[in-house]
Amino acid sequence: MLLTLITALPVLGAVATLACGNNRKLARILALTASLAALALAIYLACHFDATTTALQCEERYAWVPALNIEYRVGIDGLGLLMVLLSSIVVPIGIAASWSIEDKPALYFALMLLLQACLFGAFTALNFIPWFTYWELSIIPAFFLIKLWGGPQRSPAAMQFLVYTMVGSVAMLLAFLALFLATNQFDFLALANLAQTNQLAPKLAGHVSPFLLFAGVFLGFAVKVPLMPFHTWLPPAYSEAPSGTTAVLTGAMSKMGLYGFLRILLPLFAPQMREVLTPLLWLAAATVVFSAYAALAQKDLKRTFAYSSINHLGYCLLALFAIVKFTADDSARQAALSGLMLQMFSHGLTAATIFWFIALIEQRANGQRGLNDFGGLRKIAPVFTGLMGIALFSSLGLPGLNGFIPEFLIFKGAFPLVTWATSLSAIGLMITAIVMLTILQRVFSGPLNAAWSTFPDLTSGERLALAPAIALMFVLGLYPQLLLGLIHSTVTLMTHQLKF
Repeated sequence: MLLTLITALPVLGAVATLACGNNRKLARILALTASLAALALAIYLACHFDATTTALQCEERYAWVPALNIEYRVGIDGLGLLMVLLSSIVVPIGIAASWSIEDKPALYFALMLLLQACLFGAFTALNFIPWFTYWELSIIPAFFLIKLWGGPQRSPAAMQFLVYTMVGSVAMLLAFLALFLATNQFDFLALANLAQTNQLAPKLAGHVSPFLLFAGVFLGFAVKVPLMPFHTWLPPAYSEAPSGTTAVLTGAMSKMGLYGFLRILLPLFAPQMREVLTPLLWLAAATVVFSAYAALAQKDLKRTFAYSSINHLGYCLLALFAIVKFTADDSARQAALSGLMLQMFSHGLTAATIFWFIALIEQRANGQRGLNDFGGLRKIAPVFTGLMGIALFSSLGLPGLNGFIPEFLIFKGAFPLVTWATSLSAIGLMITAIVMLTILQRVFSGPLNAAWSTFPDLTSGERLALAPAIALMFVLGLYPQLLLGLIHSTVTLMTHQLKF
């Protein structure tokens, strides 16, 4: 019942938060308490997780609509646990970054908690119908968080987000309905077993083209990550959403697409992915390089990090497509896959923390966040500068911080598999370094902008709140085995399954 409980906790917290009405202080305390309770339960799951087995753990399975093979089935392996942990960390960060929200605070924080519940459900469900329910429901709180509390262009940004994600979802739904008509299965593991035993293609024969099904499912996940050219909804959504909301969107919600690639698309449609592997690799490399250059061209901090997020997730897509290639080199596949999963977690932590810092800048600067609006802040806010600098260097991939090992593993694994695409993507690393150093130089270095001569440093409460996130960057940078140990068996199993 633990997975049901961790999904229910944010829902109960949302109900309690809504009951607060206009009591802003109580609403945000209740929301933070509920999210921290979910974090405590996620840590409990991790502490009692058996990393030596490939079997699902904490599994719950109940018949829902037996005639249609629809079940309430949840369970976690290393990948699922990693995403549950990430969601339980990112949402408290998003709530803390939204601490200054004054308009309808109870509704705002309730929607944040409902989004967390949908994330937990999507990362643990193993049957398409409940999984797709969580997938679709997550769009609703995200849409309203952008629409009601966003910036001046919030309405078109929210609508663009909704249209893109709904188009992808409809394509995926149609593909799965066709898949069900051919196989009478909605269960992810049962469908994966059909693919592994070469029974899926014969069942689809005469019903629908496997490649058409692959295209529908692929589109749904590619939009969510996003992969170029399906990325155009992301910069306006991230820049117009409140920074606390953006922290959750980039920190956890974007990982739903990558999770879907690994949990659903790869086990079912690896042969179809191989048919279009070269174009996919070109798209992944283009995602990495283009988004890095786009980040460099921005003058707004949030748009800069919106494109930076696309860049970092592009490395995940590079690893994902690289491991599909036929090869006898299991060590390369395992390295790339381990790096991919670790990058999902690492990027989520770092990006959410950076948007927390941006929220703090906006609070201190009356909403301003332009790269050229500041300058010299390190002279009057040294602690702020130092801690945000750590987050920026984590995003850059500095050794000793959590961003280094994931990218190292991705390049170590992908290079022998797809040398040309990996080499091309390396350009993104250099541009990302320039982006992060440019931010440090323009915002924190140089002469002090007189307009911000009273810019306050972090308060003791803010330092205390930020400390766990910053400390975790060092812990995972110095001891990545903490997470690698959790996912090792899952990585080994997925690597073996790719041999078919």
